[in-house]
Amino acid sequence: MRNNIPWDVCPDWVRFKKRSDNERSEFSACAKGDLDLENQRHVHEFLGSTKFKDKCGEQHNHRFAGVTGEAIPTLGSHKHKVYARTDYYGHFHELKDVFTGPAIRVGDGKHVHFVKGETTIDDGHDHDFQFATLIETPLLPKDRC
Repeated sequence: MRNNIPWDVCPDWVRFKKRSDNERSEFSACAKGDLDLENQRHVHEFLGSTKFKDKCGEQHNHRFAGVTGEAIPTLGSHKHKVYARTDYYGHFHELKDVFTGPAIRVGDGKHVHFVKGETTIDDGHDHDFQFATLIETPLLPKDRC
């Protein structure tokens, strides 16, 4: 327990809704997908750029950055929803309806996620992208006081 708060977790590195001692439930947050939307618990930063695209013979790409949504439990792991808008080059694109892959462990109890997809179609074209999220709280040890 962190700060004597009974956290409902599944697995231990994905933090979910804060549960009160007197709250009784037949299912855990993992089974119900009952996430606490008021408090951010487990997200990843990300940044990247799209692949180049020809627009009327003019190659260009876009950059983007953001923070994933909360962890969504999956069988044996979890994923995150990704949303961002690219920078502006006479137009912009959105990364939406995109999810990370499952957690990829990188040691010391930490993990990242791989993401691959296409932007929205804007100005008559879209862009492919792929990136890895950043490590959640990279400078803090896994067991925090």
